[in-house]
Amino acid sequence: MLMGYPVSELAWLAVLIIVGGVITGFLAGLFGVGGGGVIVPILYEVFRFMDVPADLRMQLCVGTSLAIIVPTTLRSYSVHQKKGAVIPGLLRLWTPAAVAGIVIGSAAASFAPAEVFKIAFVTFCALMAAKMLFGTHRGNLGTELPGRVVLSLYGFAMGALSSLVGVSGGGFSTAILTLYGQPIHRAVATSAGLGVPITVVGTIGYIIAGWPHLSELPPLSLGFVSLPGFVLMAPVAAYMTSYGVQLAHGLSRRHLEVAFACFLLLVGTRFLVSLF
Repeated sequence: MLMGYPVSELAWLAVLIIVGGVITGFLAGLFGVGGGGVIVPILYEVFRFMDVPADLRMQLCVGTSLAIIVPTTLRSYSVHQKKGAVIPGLLRLWTPAAVAGIVIGSAAASFAPAEVFKIAFVTFCALMAAKMLFGTHRGNLGTELPGRVVLSLYGFAMGALSSLVGVSGGGFSTAILTLYGQPIHRAVATSAGLGVPITVVGTIGYIIAGWPHLSELPPLSLGFVSLPGFVLMAPVAAYMTSYGVQLAHGLSRRHLEVAFACFLLLVGTRFLVSLF
């Protein structure tokens, strides 16, 4: 027994977390996303086994997911930046708006039904996936990026959504940039950069939010962040990121678009299922 749990079962849970880290890191490099769509379901089952109270389980999953994504997004952004694929100046504009969105989104989550945000996200994923699968530029919002005000609103929306579902916002920002005619490779690279402030601020927020509930959380929890979950998954995910980046830059634009569309469908389906 270890911390009150059978060692054999804890070992299998550790393997599951590590496998999730491999998938998460690869997705982060390939699509500029954090991989929260993979992390949260895995951690949910782990914390269910550990008898974390149902009314705190999702918060612990989201907070731990954001913490795990921090080194992943840092590494992904660093590799993409070295390849010169990041859109200059955009991150300086998006970061303050995204941080504000994280703060407001966290507050809204306490009284607004999560289903509203999930339905909006599922709809968005479906529309964008269909557009990319059919390979058409019809429906684009423009051939150049919009003005500062519109871009700031997008940044705010991405921060709010990310704080609610435990992702880095990369799927949303990549899709938005492609709607304005940005090449998919540049969109993926820039989205990886946006994930850095979103995950850092989000992690801090969930750590603080979980302090009043420490007595109900598993051992070695930093608020709504599980230290064992972070230690097991984060290094593996960060290591795998460079492989995803290499594949992204090795694929043609069309192949990367189709792959990203499939990813959006999978993530959208995951949130759709959670509504029932």
